[in-house]
Amino acid sequence: MAHNDWLGLKKELPRKRQLQLTVLAFVIPLALWCIVSYVPWVWHPLIHVTDPGSVDYFSEGLDLPRATFYAEESKAKAAGLELPKGYRVNPVYLPAPHKVACAFYTAFKTPPRLQDEPWLHQSLGHSIRTIFLGFLISSLVGVPLGILCGSFRFFAKLQEPFIEFFRYLPAPAFGALCVAILGIEDAPKIAIIVIGTFFQQVLVIANSVRKVDPGLIEAAQTLGASGWRIVRNVVIPASITDVYTDLRILLGWAWTYLIVAEVVGTMSGITLFINQQARYRNFDNVYAAIAMIGIIGFSTDMFLAWVGTILFPWKSKTARKPRTHTMFPLFDRQPIKPLMAPNLEVKTDAAG
Repeated sequence: MAHNDWLGLKKELPRKRQLQLTVLAFVIPLALWCIVSYVPWVWHPLIHVTDPGSVDYFSEGLDLPRATFYAEESKAKAAGLELPKGYRVNPVYLPAPHKVACAFYTAFKTPPRLQDEPWLHQSLGHSIRTIFLGFLISSLVGVPLGILCGSFRFFAKLQEPFIEFFRYLPAPAFGALCVAILGIEDAPKIAIIVIGTFFQQVLVIANSVRKVDPGLIEAAQTLGASGWRIVRNVVIPASITDVYTDLRILLGWAWTYLIVAEVVGTMSGITLFINQQARYRNFDNVYAAIAMIGIIGFSTDMFLAWVGTILFPWKSKTARKPRTHTMFPLFDRQPIKPLMAPNLEVKTDAAG
């Protein structure tokens, strides 16, 4: 009897079903948010007073717990006085979806209350710059070191024990030291992101490099290649796609440190905007700013995934005609030298 693998246990789901599930992944949380916001009997723990009636400490626009409102309403009714009026609402920290949607536009158009406060677009630009510099510095050191640790046991035994120890230390704990050493502006914020991503980056990339087929390395050694030549012409080409995927994932890790990093020293960036709006009780702007971080991060990841299909066309299942050359010789599908990974696989099979 044929079994319908509807959940995708053994094979990939149809593209139509994948698209439907992707849409549902966003629709379901949004639907729950709408239910909590627009259906009064689901939650709505407060009463928004529209007419204080005879209750002296009530005022129009006041939000107070339902139990308090109903107690005062019962007292006024028993005394034959004018009853207060109001309707059920959620707390101010849980705005309705339509208010947050409007904030995506109004937050950019509304000027800051104080002259020295930044606009939203300025805050976002500052945060993106902090993320970019922190992750760039981390990658410039972490990627080569990860490749070395994954390729040579000498570097792995020399570096990884300390890195394994250090990666358990929370990056925010170094905030005071970063401020003392680097000042109170952007430098300590960048340093926090570097500390939070560098040590994880080395270990993740080293693990990906270790997955290179040992047969490729043995074939290169049979042909007389030295250690560094094997790394340059075999290990890096064979693992570059996995390393690229690791960097995409680790970039998301860097974003998770942003809010913590931006409170170190002088508060800045999107964290400053969020805290200011929370202080003014504009929680629709707070939700919009948080959502913008997710949108920017998600869009960046999708863009990098698209770039990956260009740099590594042989990894794309939908690529009809793989490109034979890219802008970087290292990423060419056709080998430039006889020791590239694809040729080595053929020679190994022939020898067998």
